[in-house]
Amino acid sequence: MRAAILTVSSSRARDGGLDESGARLSVLAESVGAEVAARDLVADDREPIEERLRRWADVDRYELVLTTGGTGFSPSDLTPEATRAVIEREAPGVAEAMRLASREHTPNWMLSRAVAGIRGSTLIVNFPGSPRAVSQAGDAIAAALPHALALISGHGADH
Repeated sequence: MRAAILTVSSSRARDGGLDESGARLSVLAESVGAEVAARDLVADDREPIEERLRRWADVDRYELVLTTGGTGFSPSDLTPEATRAVIEREAPGVAEAMRLASREHTPNWMLSRAVAGIRGSTLIVNFPGSPRAVSQAGDAIAAALPHALALISGHGADH
């Protein structure tokens, strides 16, 4: 299984710097058995986010695409809108589990607008931009990811 990691950050795209959240998503992907085949960074702009998600799902056919950043309330936080424009089916339980995992760590847990969904045979999951929040949210969904990916690929157990 191959994964791709997209960091959405205008400041990092402009100024560079360490992408700790992307690095934590790479660790998460590897922990569920994925090979991280691509990693990229784009500014908070819908068009490049949508383009990258479509290309990774439709052309490169990565089974798992994880994004970090752009999920809050700021006017420039457009990752959920870009993701909704790309996915064909939403996976609300994944995003709900991630928000609930943050509840014990911050009173602002409900301000995350992250979404998750499926495009073709690719699962796309938005994570917060904070490295600490990435780890907390990742811990909440890691155990379910292999089964979710097996179901999407048509190799899941009969229900």
